[in-house]
Amino acid sequence: MPEPTEPTEPTEPDGPADPHRRDPYAGFTGRVGRTFAESRPAWPAAHRPAGPGGGRRAPNIVVVLVDDMGYSDIGPFGAEIPTPALDRLAARGLRLTNYHTMPLCSPARAALLTGLNPHRVGYAMVANSDPGFPGYGMDIADDIPTLAELLRDAGYATYAVGKWHLVRDSASNAAADRRTWPLQQGFDRYYGVLEGLTSLFHPHQLVRDNSPLDIDALPDGYYYTDDITDEAIAMVTSLRAHDADKPFFLYLAHNAVHGPLQAKPEDLARHRGRYDEGWDVLRERRFARQKETGLFPPDTELPARNSEAGQEVGPWDELTPDQQRRYARYMEVYAAMVDNVDQNLGRLLDTVEALGELDDTIVVFTSDNGGTGEGGAEGTRSYFSRFTHHPGLPGDWQPDVDRDIDLIGGPQSLVHYPRGWGMGSNTPFRLYKGQTYAGGVRVPFVVSWPAGLRPSDGPGAVRPQYQYVTDVLPTLLDLAGVERPRHRRGLAVQDLDGIGFAAVLADPAAASTHPEQYCEMAGNRSYYRDGWKLVTHHRPGTPYDDGEWALYDITTDPTEIHDRAADHPDLVKELAAAWEAAAWRNAVFPLADGSGGTFRRGPEEQRLRRPLRLLPGTPELERYRSSQLVSFRSFEVLVEFAAHTAGDAGVLVSHGDQGGGYSLYVEGGRLRFAYNEYGVLREADAGPLDPGTRTATLTATAVPGLRWAFTIAVDGRPAGRLDSVHQLIGMAPFQGISVGIDRRSPVSWPLYERHGTFPYTGRLTAVTYTPGPPAPDDPTAVAQALKEAAASFE
Repeated sequence: MPEPTEPTEPTEPDGPADPHRRDPYAGFTGRVGRTFAESRPAWPAAHRPAGPGGGRRAPNIVVVLVDDMGYSDIGPFGAEIPTPALDRLAARGLRLTNYHTMPLCSPARAALLTGLNPHRVGYAMVANSDPGFPGYGMDIADDIPTLAELLRDAGYATYAVGKWHLVRDSASNAAADRRTWPLQQGFDRYYGVLEGLTSLFHPHQLVRDNSPLDIDALPDGYYYTDDITDEAIAMVTSLRAHDADKPFFLYLAHNAVHGPLQAKPEDLARHRGRYDEGWDVLRERRFARQKETGLFPPDTELPARNSEAGQEVGPWDELTPDQQRRYARYMEVYAAMVDNVDQNLGRLLDTVEALGELDDTIVVFTSDNGGTGEGGAEGTRSYFSRFTHHPGLPGDWQPDVDRDIDLIGGPQSLVHYPRGWGMGSNTPFRLYKGQTYAGGVRVPFVVSWPAGLRPSDGPGAVRPQYQYVTDVLPTLLDLAGVERPRHRRGLAVQDLDGIGFAAVLADPAAASTHPEQYCEMAGNRSYYRDGWKLVTHHRPGTPYDDGEWALYDITTDPTEIHDRAADHPDLVKELAAAWEAAAWRNAVFPLADGSGGTFRRGPEEQRLRRPLRLLPGTPELERYRSSQLVSFRSFEVLVEFAAHTAGDAGVLVSHGDQGGGYSLYVEGGRLRFAYNEYGVLREADAGPLDPGTRTATLTATAVPGLRWAFTIAVDGRPAGRLDSVHQLIGMAPFQGISVGIDRRSPVSWPLYERHGTFPYTGRLTAVTYTPGPPAPDDPTAVAQALKEAAASFE
C-alpha cells in the first residue's frame, strides 16, 4: 500500500480572482488535506461581548419607555401614585432631573434608538404620513445602525416588546416589506403593536416577530401591559435556560399611559377618591414634594395654570359637581395605569433578580414625551370622535358621548382625561406633549446599575445637568464597553448627534455633555445653549417670524416663566440663527404651513382604493388597509353566500370596535346591521334572511355634513336602511375588516354579550368591498384630517 503523501495547501488559481466564486478555504486557520487524518481542524472564536473592561462581564441592558407620561407622574419625581418598583430603582441608581426628549412619539423613539436627531433619521412627525421629503421618510437608513443592531453585532441577545411606531401605518400590514419592523432593525424577537396606540383590553393587531397574529378572541382578564411584560419575562428566562452567559438588551416600550385610558378593575379600585380635590391641589402638592426631595431649588416658581389659546385650563373649583366626579374618575384611570406599569416593572426586575443578575443589569426608565392635553378642556368618553380634526365638522358633531361613570376605564369605553390633568402630569412645567416648552420635552429619567455605576455621591442621587434623548445610545454603549463602528457592512456609518454622559453619572460636578440642541415639532421650535432656551409656541398656519421667540434662563427659571427676550435681543438673534443653521443641517425644512403639504400621501397608496375581495377564513385586514376602502367616500359591501340554511347565524362582516365601526350579522333568522357611531350604537333590521339567499349588500352613500346613509339589499331587493349617521373618519374604525366573525373588541357590545365573537355558522363565498366616489365634503381636507387625527393621538 503506498505511503500517504504530505498534505498540500490549496493553490491559488491562475489569473485574477473571480469575485463571484470565492475560494471556500480562504481564511481558514486550520490545515486541509485530502482526508481528515491529514487535516487539522479549526473553529471560529465564540462571539461574546468584551464587556466594559477590568475583566467584568458585559451588563444586561433594559430600557423601559412609557408613552405620554409626564414629569411628575412617578414617585421619584413627586407623584402621589404608589410606585414602589420605581422608588427602589431610583434609590439604587440616579435620577436625571434635566433630561429632555422630543415632544412626540415616533421622533423620540427614533432619536433614542439611533442617537441621531430624528429629522436626520426621517422622523419629523409620527409615522402616519408620507409628505415626500427627507425629514418625513419614516425609514431608518442602512447607514444608521440602531442600538439593537450595535448590541447584537457585539454579541447581545436583543428583544423588543410593546409599542414600536417606527413603521409608517401604510407599511404595517402582512404584505409590507418589513424593512422598518423591529426584526429588521436589530431585534432577535418582538411582540407588541406596531402602531402608536391600541386598546389595552383588545389590542387591534398584535405582532409576533415578523407576523401579525390571527387572534379571534383574547382570554378573560386579558390586559396588554401584563401581556407584554409576560412576553419580556419569557424571552429573558428562555435565554438563560439556553445560555447562562449571553447578555441581553430588552427594549420594553409600553403603550400605556397613552390614550385611550383603560385600567384593570382591581387597579382602578385602589385609586378611588384620590383625585377628588382636583388638579390645582394635585399640582401644588407634587411641586412641594419635588422641592423637598431636591429635584428643584427651593426658590423655583410654579407657573400659573396654562392660559395659551386652545391650551388653557380653568380652576377646578369652578367645575360643577358632576364634572368634578367625572373628571376625577378619568384621573383615577390614569393613575391606575401608572400603578400597573410599576407593578409590571417590579415583576420584571424580580425575575432578573431571581436569575442573580439585577445588580449587573443597566435599567433605564423614561417617557417618550411629556403628558398630553389632547383630551381637551372636558376630556372625552369617545376617544376617536374627540380627535377627528377635520375643518368641516358639522355643528352637531359630538366629541363626547354619555356613559355610565362606572364604564369609564373599562373595555366598553375609550376615554381620555381633560388637559387639566395633563398640566398636573407635567408639574411644574408649562404646556404639553407636542410643544417645545418644557411640558412637552422634560420627562422623568431613572437609571440604575449597582455593579457598574458608583457615583461619588452615592446611590439615590440626582443629576441636574442638561442631557438629551440622543445621548442615551452612546451612554449605554460606553457603559457596556461596545464601540460604535465608523463603517458597517460596507457603509460609512452616520455620525452621532448624541454624546454619552457616563461621566455625569459618575461625578455630580461633571459638566453636561450636551451644551446645545435644536428642537422642532409641527412648527413649534426651540434652541438650547448653555442654560439659555429660545422657544416658540407656534399657532398652526400663521407665518414664521422672529417675533414668536421667547427667551428663558433655564438655570434660574427652569419653569419658563420670565421671558428675557426683550432684555437680550442680540442673544435672541444669535440663537435664532443657530436654530436656522441646525434646521438646514438636520433636514427640518420644509416647515408645516397652511398648505396641507404635511398631510400628503404618496401616489402608491391609490392602489389601496381598488375593489377588494376577501375569502372566508382570511385573517383580519389591517386597520389602515381597511380604512382606505371606506374613509371619506361612499362604498359597497357585497356578501356572497355559498349556502345559507335555516338556523344559520353569526356575523357576516365586521369593521371596527367599541370606538366606532359597523357589522352585518344574522340573528334569530333576521339580517341585522349594527353601526357604532363613536360609542353610540345604532341598529337596523333588514328582515328575515331566507334559506337559499345568495347575496346581501350593504351600501354606504356619503352625503353632505360628513354623513353616511346606509341601505341593505338581499338578492338585489331593498331590505333595510339606516339614515344619516356621522361618518367614521380619522383613526376610526380602528380595528380592521373581518369576514364571518367580529374579532376581539366588538362593534356591538350587546351582541358580544349574547354571542361572543359570533362566527357565522353557514358558508360564505366571499365579501367584496367596492370603494365609491369621494364624499362631497372638501376633498382637499381628506389627507389633512387623517394626518391631524394621527398627530393628535401621538
